[in-house]
Parts: sequence; structure tokens; C-alpha cells
Amino acid sequence: MNSRDFCASLRWIALLSLCFPLLSFAQVDDAALSTPERVVWNKAPIAIPLVVGEERLVHFPDSVSIGLPQSLTPLLRSQSINGTLYLLARQAFEPTRVMVRSETDGPIYVLDISAVPGGADSRSLSDVQILLESPQDAGADQSTSDKRSQPLGYAALTRYAAQQLYAPTRLIPRQPGVVAIPVNPEPVDLVLGGKIEAVPVAAWKAGLRYVTAVKLINRTQSPVVLDPRELRGSWLAATFQHNRLLPAGSEADTTAVYLVSDRRFDAAF
Repeated sequence: MNSRDFCASLRWIALLSLCFPLLSFAQVDDAALSTPERVVWNKAPIAIPLVVGEERLVHFPDSVSIGLPQSLTPLLRSQSINGTLYLLARQAFEPTRVMVRSETDGPIYVLDISAVPGGADSRSLSDVQILLESPQDAGADQSTSDKRSQPLGYAALTRYAAQQLYAPTRLIPRQPGVVAIPVNPEPVDLVLGGKIEAVPVAAWKAGLRYVTAVKLINRTQSPVVLDPRELRGSWLAATFQHNRLLPAGSEADTTAVYLVSDRRFDAAF
């Protein structure tokens, strides 16, 4: 079942689409996540140093494709997946200019990629997250720039996912840096106890975070109160559209849960 079918089956809660759900759970220790190196794209070439044999990830605001010069083809392995560039140097090489093209309406990025030999004393390099600077904000002060560089929070990601599913098309906001990603619409054993059927219906990626919308259906003849502590998986935040389901067969036996994670759904589950 795709997200449009899901929306049609839940029209009875369309008026609640922009309200925050009743129950939310989030890990407090967000600082425990590995912090990427954040770079604002301002048309200046971005230096991307690599260590031979160590893969480094470069995250873009949207899906991109990379064009490698012929000289780098035997020296560098590159893969572009859903806005993330995976780079692995096979041999050391001097800084070489590489063009990375946005697959939507974004810019062409210029990277200066280099690689040095690895060693026992070499330290691992963090991911790189490339951010866009809005033209109207180009002259803003440093504090404004710092705020813009922050990734979307749990609440913003959850709100975005809910709007994508429930809001009328004309009211769906455009959020730069958020990319829709495919999800396997097969039932999963998400809720402990086997009383609730769970079906992923849509997912999005924003920087280093993912949000997945999962349809929940009560398959019993008794009301069920949803509890985030009964969810399987490793989630940064879990938010229910409604925290109580009526018995199977009633119009209120179905709702949604929005799961924020630092990995794709199938890896976090």
C-alpha cells in the first residue's frame, strides 16, 4: 500500500494532520551522536581529505551525481545514494578537482579531493555535511548562520512527515534538504505483543537523520493503548498520531507512528 492509499484510508483524521500527536518519546542524549563536519556551500571549492582504505561519507541537501576525472577512476571508489556520497581511496593522490551535480534544482558543487596513506597513528575522519546558504541570509551575522547550519530537529521531522501524509497537496510545504527515500511496504513486527499490525508507508532523509511513517492497525477486538516502550528497534524519537486504537473494524482502529532514527528503517528496526 502506498502513501496515497494510506491517506485515503485515514481521512477521518485529516483535520488533525497539523496537530502534534498525543504521545512522544525521544532519547535525551542526542549529543551522543557522532558530529559531522558541517560546511556551508558558498561556491568556494570544498576540500575533502581521505585516508586510504577508510570510507568517508559526504552528505548533500539533495540527491547528487559525481563526475570523476579519468585520472581518479582507478584510485577512488565513489557511490552516490540518496544524497550521500561514499568515497573510498584505493591509493594516495594529490588534491584533484571533482564536480558534483544536484539531481534536482540545486547547484553544482566543487570538491577538491585528496588521499593520504593510512597508518597506525592516523585518526578516523568524520562525515562531512554540506549545507546551503540562502541568498537572503548571506549577509546575516554568525549567530544566524550557526542556527541555519543545525539539522532538522525531531519535532520538525515529525511534523514534515505528518504533513506529507495528511495535508492537502496545495498545503504541503517544501523543505530544502529533505529527500524522499524508498521503503519496503511489507508488514513488520514493530509492536511487542502481536496485537498491532505495522506497515511502513513512507520515509524521508534529512542530513544524517531519517523519519519513517508506519501505519498501525489494531487486529484485536479490544481497545489498545500505544506505548513507545513497546516498540522494537533503535529510535531517536517515536511519535504517535493517536495513542489509543479502538477495536478492529471500527473507523478508529488505525493510526500512524513517526520514527526518527540515525539509520534507514530496515537498519534501525
